[in-house]
Parts: sequence; structure tokens; C-alpha cells
Amino acid sequence: MSHLSPDRYCAVLGAEGVGLGHWHGNRHQWLGSQAFSCDAAQPAWAQALETLGALLHTHAVKGAQLRVLLSARYSRFCLVPWSDAIGHPGELQAYARACFENLYGQALDDWRIVLSPEPAGAARIATALPEALLQGLQALGKRSHLHLRSVQPYLMAAYNRCSAQLGQGDFLFVLAEPRRSVLLLAAGGAWQQVLAQGCADNDQALRALIARTCELYGEHLPKVYLHAPGRQDAPDLEAVQLCSAIGDSDPLCAMWRAVA
Repeated sequence: MSHLSPDRYCAVLGAEGVGLGHWHGNRHQWLGSQAFSCDAAQPAWAQALETLGALLHTHAVKGAQLRVLLSARYSRFCLVPWSDAIGHPGELQAYARACFENLYGQALDDWRIVLSPEPAGAARIATALPEALLQGLQALGKRSHLHLRSVQPYLMAAYNRCSAQLGQGDFLFVLAEPRRSVLLLAAGGAWQQVLAQGCADNDQALRALIARTCELYGEHLPKVYLHAPGRQDAPDLEAVQLCSAIGDSDPLCAMWRAVA
């Protein structure tokens, strides 16, 4: 197959399963998903990688492109404050790594850190991804004869897709993935907080999580925007709903469709 083939695949590595979508020209097709059980003796991503390999073996066409979206389960997030003392990319990486280690209380030598591009004076959102997972995806792409085009946390893909819908001013962006939520708080044109934690897939748990975050914000509460792919019904929350895939029986398919 030509390297100019229009075939493109997008895999979603969820907390308990992996899904695969396909584009051919302008046609979109969900190829299905496969659940996996977690093994306490292995890292969280090991079973996801093995499951993705099985899906690609069944569905993928050699020579096609592959994009991978990672659940928040496989990512760590941290706010990196601005520092006038940082003047070199290497110093910024070291500074971001120190922020992670201070937050999580352990070294992240085997994690790759990616920082959001921000103007001078503004804090950045940093994402840490397991280096072994990234290398495993590279190796899987080669074995499957696919061109691995990108590996991206679902948080970033969802925020980028939804950003045009966010109003002006301060806001709280809430990504409610199945079993885990991530919150991004922006105020004064800059990031103020990023928080990721396990959260039940119900309105009560989401409402409590949002309330706790807003309490930290102060007197004037920000506008809340909610992206909750995979929910069977629209959440009954005081938030702008950003997900159009409510009711999809497969959460991984809903995540794929929301950013496709």
C-alpha cells in the first residue's frame, strides 16, 4: 500500500479497554473495542498495549496511519508555575520534573514530560507519560506495519476540540472519563490548577468534585464546561455540556467520536 494511503486509524486506550476507529477518505467507522482485566503484577498500560495489538492484527491495513489517545489513567498532570530563572529548554524540563516529583513524592525518571505552549509569564500544564508505554507503541506500530503519527492524552485532544466552545473569561474545564476525571482551571488568561483523580460515573460524585475545585477558586465562581463521553444520560449539573455523544453504549466509541 502507498504511504499516501487515506486509511487512518485511531486507538483509544481506556482504563479498562481499548477501542479502534477507522477513517477512509471521509468515511468514519468504529471497528469495536475489547475489554481487558488488570494484572497487579504488571504496569497499568501493559494489558492495554497487548489488547491494542490484538485489535490491530484483526482490523488494521498495513501502511496506514495510527493515532493513539491515552486515558488519564496512563497520564500524570502537573501545573508548572512561571519562573524568570528559566532560560533554556533543558532547564524547563528539569524544573517541570521537579514540580512533578514534589507533587507525587517520587522520581519520574522513566516518564516523558510534555509541556503546553504558553506565553511568557504564564504557568504551563505538564503531562507525564510512561516512557515504556511510548516505546511499546512505537514497537507495536513497526510490528503492525503502521505509521504511528501521534500519541496524545485524551485530555489534550478533548480540550483542543472543545476550546472553540469555551466562552471568554475564567472557566473550569471538566473531563469526566469513565472512572476518572481531570479538571483544568483557568483564570486571568492563565492556567491556575490541574487536578486528576478517580471519580464514580454519577452526578453526585461529579458535583462534589466540581464543588471542591470551585471552593479553591474563591468568591467569584468560574463558568463550568463539562465533557463527559460515555455517559448514558446527560449529567444533571450546572455546567455547559460539551459532549454530543451522550447515550453511546460504548464509552470508548463515544470518546473517539467526540474528537474524531
